[in-house]
Amino acid sequence: MISAVTAPVGVSGAVFLLPVHLSVFGVPNPAVTPTNLLFNVVAGPGALWRYRRDGALRGSLVRRMVTGTLPGVVLGATVRVFVLPGPGVFRVLVAALLLPLGLWLCFRTLSRAREDRGAATEPSPAALTALAVGVGTVGGIYGIGGGSLLGPILAARGLPINRVAPAALAATFATSIVGAATYAALSLLSSGDVAPDWPLGLACGLGGLAGGYLGARLQPRLPEKALRLLLGTLATTVGTLYALQALA
Repeated sequence: MISAVTAPVGVSGAVFLLPVHLSVFGVPNPAVTPTNLLFNVVAGPGALWRYRRDGALRGSLVRRMVTGTLPGVVLGATVRVFVLPGPGVFRVLVAALLLPLGLWLCFRTLSRAREDRGAATEPSPAALTALAVGVGTVGGIYGIGGGSLLGPILAARGLPINRVAPAALAATFATSIVGAATYAALSLLSSGDVAPDWPLGLACGLGGLAGGYLGARLQPRLPEKALRLLLGTLATTVGTLYALQALA
């Protein structure tokens, strides 16, 4: 259900599974991050296969997002294991990133005309690469992949969702593969809970596989403004949830 709602706007369902894994299933830190990355690896092909059939995975935006986020996720995984293992800083970081990002996107969607957004252009190759590396690092820290952050940023700049969503999911899938492998390697060097919860990650991923395909199939039938507001609302909701948990 989560993936069916998030896939049309290029957001991995892992961003909403984080609080479930922490609070309901009791996955320890930092093992919750590679568990979410494992979810992305299993769930990602559902939506990507559908977008590929529609020809939405072509173009330079996809290539630049993927190549930029890959080195970042390795750095983020290392930081997560050795610098930010506790849940307190983890929740503050998520709230600080997603809450203003979601509010910004909702405000831009409601305040600007659709015609203005149609004339938007993507950032320069150098700027997009630098942004992708930074976002990949943050995505590697808390296990949602870089695309879930790049998607709202690019959409808020005015790029259409039908370009942003496939590229964001492709970046998330690629970084999740590299990130999960990095955590598996780091688990050999750390005595803490670093390895993913394999049964939970695989079980959630199978649900995301079906939901992601459904969401990608529904995307062309949804209006652009509704997709933008959905993306902004998702980011704001998650940011608010983690802000409340951090304050508590």
